[in-house]
Amino acid sequence: MGTPEQKEKLWNSNYLKVWCSNFLMYFAFMLLTPLLPLYLSDTYGADKQMIGLVLSGYAVAALCIRPFSGFFVDSFPRKTVLLLFYFLTAAFFGGYLIAGSLTMFAIFRTLHGAPFGATGVSLSTVMIDVLPPSRRAEGIGYFGLSNNIATAISPGVAVFLFTHYHSYDMLFALSLVCSLAGLIVNATLHLKDRELVKEKQPISLDRFIMLKGWAHFLVIFTVAVAYSILSTYVAIYGKEEMGITSGTGLFFTLFAVGLIISRLTGSSSLRKGQIVRNASMGILVSISGFIIFAAVHNPVGYYLAPFVIGLGNGHLWPAFQMMFINMAPHSQRGTANSTLLTSWDLGMGVGMFAGGSIAEHLGYHTAFWSGAAFYAIGVIFYFTFVRGYYERNKLHD
Repeated sequence: MGTPEQKEKLWNSNYLKVWCSNFLMYFAFMLLTPLLPLYLSDTYGADKQMIGLVLSGYAVAALCIRPFSGFFVDSFPRKTVLLLFYFLTAAFFGGYLIAGSLTMFAIFRTLHGAPFGATGVSLSTVMIDVLPPSRRAEGIGYFGLSNNIATAISPGVAVFLFTHYHSYDMLFALSLVCSLAGLIVNATLHLKDRELVKEKQPISLDRFIMLKGWAHFLVIFTVAVAYSILSTYVAIYGKEEMGITSGTGLFFTLFAVGLIISRLTGSSSLRKGQIVRNASMGILVSISGFIIFAAVHNPVGYYLAPFVIGLGNGHLWPAFQMMFINMAPHSQRGTANSTLLTSWDLGMGVGMFAGGSIAEHLGYHTAFWSGAAFYAIGVIFYFTFVRGYYERNKLHD
């Protein structure tokens, strides 16, 4: 007879479907992300500060919806919630095709953040539901590979298509098609009925935000600020400061390769319950990558940094996600996931706006150093407080 772990299948059909739909959503998203600053600059003549303002609206909308999406996911049938938000996410990709002015594009981009943010919470919560408990930590790590691989492939595809066809509309249309394909995949999910909470529970803040996760929230916020500044302005920085016109795809590919390697090598330690170890190693490696990018102003730094950041974030993210899940009751998994993602959205929004303002007035190098310095505060806070706080507050391993 096999062990219980061998009997419980990780790659079941529902998990594969959620994995694929997450891949398609992130492929559609990352297809646009590297070139949007150039699109706004080329098409509408937007300066760095305006680019930051337009793009940060997306993160603000996602930030506003995340806490409520956790409540929806925990209170209503999860497949229904997932299909609704995924459909709206796909629809807004189509909106980019009809935006004829900077104002209309900014409106579509801002509104797009709400369903995208809710879809992320829905997908990650359904993913946890369909995993066998003994394989959950491992499954979370592999699930992250779906957006890691999308991140590796789609920027290169975007740069290739734009280089050969010089059409932003082609990229918008491809994003729409990919997201619609993901919607079809989600429609085939077969989820077990779960008992919904019938009692009227009082509406309180902890139904929308997992208050116990405040310390982890702050750490992820600092990571997101640094990553937002770097990822938003890397393409336009490479073009203006270093003469790199087609290297953005390689930048994100190297980032994703680092993520994939760390996810594959870290899955066994997560399965053994070494969550804090993974988080600690990841945060140290990750901050090193941001320092490399800020300090080394040549192609070596430009391409080495994303690989190192990927190695660190690949250990960091699944470990922090498991920490949030382990500090929450089973009935509040959606809220735990939404709290984690809310911290990321908040940091992304702040980073886009602050990074644009700093780059406009003080230059790109100051912006990148500011992100790294802010992240360093989070690293110090993690090692002096957060590790011990988690051990005292986890409900289960």
